[in-house]
Amino acid sequence: MRDRLRTPEEVITTTDSTPPPIVDLQEAATRNRTARRVVAGFSASAPTLTEIWQQLQAALADTPALSAEITRLRAELAGTRLDRANLLAAARAVITAHLDGEPDPLSYLRDELQARGQLPADPGSLL
Repeated sequence: MRDRLRTPEEVITTTDSTPPPIVDLQEAATRNRTARRVVAGFSASAPTLTEIWQQLQAALADTPALSAEITRLRAELAGTRLDRANLLAAARAVITAHLDGEPDPLSYLRDELQARGQLPADPGSLL
């Protein structure tokens, strides 16, 4: 059996496997503002194409909302990846603790679930 002290907030370092973004949202926003100014200029100089310019402006107006959604989804995905990594680390710790003969190997998983507020309330549960 391995003798070691555990702290309630044990940290396990993981590598970041998040791929770099394909699209630079700041650059996309800059190009969008430029395109909107160009369309506005053409709209003033060629008013006979008003309907086309309005359609282009409407399409360009979607970019900020799409960028915000991408930013939100990236943050959500990063959180999900971190949750997965923490759960995987807890699972590995349980197996290692079991192999080392620790008296309560499930404590690692219990700690992780408790930190998330997902530990079953039933004190008689098997965890």
